[in-house]
Amino acid sequence: MGSLKVLMITTSHSELGNTGHQTGVWLEELAAPYYIFKDAGAEITIASPKGGQVPLDPKSEDASSETEMSKRFSNDREALLQLAKSVKIEDVKAKDFDAAFLPGGHGPMWDLSDNYELRLLLEDFYNAQKPIGSVCHGVAGLIPLRDKDGHAIVKGKNLTSFSNTEEELVGLTKVVPFLLETELKNLGANYSKKEDFAPFMIKDGLLITGQNPASSEITAKELLNTINK
Repeated sequence: MGSLKVLMITTSHSELGNTGHQTGVWLEELAAPYYIFKDAGAEITIASPKGGQVPLDPKSEDASSETEMSKRFSNDREALLQLAKSVKIEDVKAKDFDAAFLPGGHGPMWDLSDNYELRLLLEDFYNAQKPIGSVCHGVAGLIPLRDKDGHAIVKGKNLTSFSNTEEELVGLTKVVPFLLETELKNLGANYSKKEDFAPFMIKDGLLITGQNPASSEITAKELLNTINK
């Protein structure tokens, strides 16, 4: 068997609603999984709805949000080049990868939660028994997925995501297009969470989800364990 191939699917959306502020992918949620996969010998492809430069949430680049992984990414020319030259979601196929991972940041709430190309792609992963990991608002990318009977794939699944209380604490409940926890529950997911901003991950079959930025590392490690099994 050749090297593991992991597809990381990010947002292309950079506007934080009508606030005049910028958003995008949260750097830690991209960087930690990126290096967990890379250091395990995986070949990584970064994809986004529009392709090209992936926007980073400016707040995730602040010193107050820095982690060892995010600092490593910010100083990694190869990684930054991949981020600048992401491929379009419509141009990748599930058959070419072993797993998919969706980092968060608020951007996915706008362009991954109702994305037809993403839906087709991730349904192909799911139907081919290939695991899908997602963390924080990246879990929004699971919302459009349907099984062969037309039911939401998250229905009856144990999962987590950025919580309503966490959204309240960052002051964005009136800015995001919907509350992710509420929408997942409405679709029939068995949603659970731990303390606000504490690491928390759930695995249910092929779906591995993490609650918040602090959960990106454990979620990626569990995805890697699932691939290797």
